[in-house]
Amino acid sequence: MSALFERVAVVGLGLLGGSVALAARKRGVATTVVGVGRRRAPLEDALARGVVDEIGTVEEACEGADFVILATPVNSMPAVVRAMAGVLAPGAIVTDVGSVKGVLADTLPGLLPAGVHYVGSHPMAGSHLRGNEHAREDLLVDACCVVIPAGEEAGRDAVARVQRFWTALGARVEERSPADHDEQVGWVSHVPHVLAFAYANALAKAPDAARALAGGGYRDFTRIAHSDPELWAEILGANRKALAGALADTANALAELSRAIEDGDGEALEQLLASASNSLTGDASAPFSLSEPAEEDVEQ
Repeated sequence: MSALFERVAVVGLGLLGGSVALAARKRGVATTVVGVGRRRAPLEDALARGVVDEIGTVEEACEGADFVILATPVNSMPAVVRAMAGVLAPGAIVTDVGSVKGVLADTLPGLLPAGVHYVGSHPMAGSHLRGNEHAREDLLVDACCVVIPAGEEAGRDAVARVQRFWTALGARVEERSPADHDEQVGWVSHVPHVLAFAYANALAKAPDAARALAGGGYRDFTRIAHSDPELWAEILGANRKALAGALADTANALAELSRAIEDGDGEALEQLLASASNSLTGDASAPFSLSEPAEEDVEQ
């Protein structure tokens, strides 16, 4: 396919950033892909393996870039945008892959020079693995990618270009407002992580021999508890307001199940389990519109 962008700068070359860079190169979506990272050795390795065409500093990568992808932790993004703002040309588009959108939508546009558009993105793809050595060209294939719409006409054109970019990488694009994104992703991504982390902590009280009996269900449930603690502490903290209601509702549902078990109320317990199963009917063949194949990883 013909390139959608001439020079794409990917700032943060971890698993997700590296996969986006690799896919953009392999699929011909960008003429030149430039990688930026905190440490030189992983960057040079990514260059040697063909993940990117060039490597450099934030300023070097973003000078002349018509598309910039922020794949750093969310709290680092404002500082990165300040560093690149002086070299961005009018018409450039800046997006991100952050797991929380409200704080970024409130902050990043005001840091950009006139004529440069910010369009938030969130590809719901990743792994507990870290680093661009695990980058995969197909990581975005069939994954949902949320794109945040803009109001003004010029902004809508930028949104359309960003949507075409993610579609070209194989993703299924959904539009959400920042607030709707944070609430809905809280339910389908952040709460499951909280439950997995909580269960993993509770395992300290389990008999030592219990894990020898673990099967597939245990592995499936605990997989995301292996996610990077620093990254997920940041994500959950940044989305704490949107998460409050979802966590309270989940806690109430768990308490209701606990009461039925403790009371020996088999009929109530069966009804609660049936209700849970029915609420997920069709998920295997028609997943939620904001489903994810694995947890997000934007660590560099």
